[in-house]
Amino acid sequence: MTSPSSRTPSGTEAPAVALLAALQSLSRAQREAAARIAHELDWPRSGVAVLHLLSRCGPASLTDVATHLRVDLSVASRQVSTMADAGYVVRTVDAEDRRVRTVELTGAGHALAAEAAEQYTNLIDRAFAAWSPEDLDEATRTLDRLVDTISADTAHQRSPQNQQECA
Repeated sequence: MTSPSSRTPSGTEAPAVALLAALQSLSRAQREAAARIAHELDWPRSGVAVLHLLSRCGPASLTDVATHLRVDLSVASRQVSTMADAGYVVRTVDAEDRRVRTVELTGAGHALAAEAAEQYTNLIDRAFAAWSPEDLDEATRTLDRLVDTISADTAHQRSPQNQQECA
């Protein structure tokens, strides 16, 4: 049983509130790292996420892109349009369902994705140089558990379509 002093005014446990603050800090740090890499690539941060997704998963429908990135379809559409205009992706009509548009990287898109992956690898190598493989495994398990816990209470529950694995 917790004492009344360990609860926030809303009744939430104080450690859970501290965890939320830490997650918000992690989110900011991740955005800053992604922004730095995007700046080095001279490309918008949102486009780098699409590049990473298509590089990892291969061609995907616009709906799948939005689902994986947990953004509205209109947001994904704008990001993909910007990338298509720059020559990094092509959109094709699905042969089986002509309503579906498939997005895939071009040669230039693959090259930019490879450059982004190298930048991320360098950043990760520097940032986690002092961490043991066991520490990294434990952190990964904890973060996955956090995502599952938070997602269970949102409209974006994790499914095979929006986990790290490709559908």
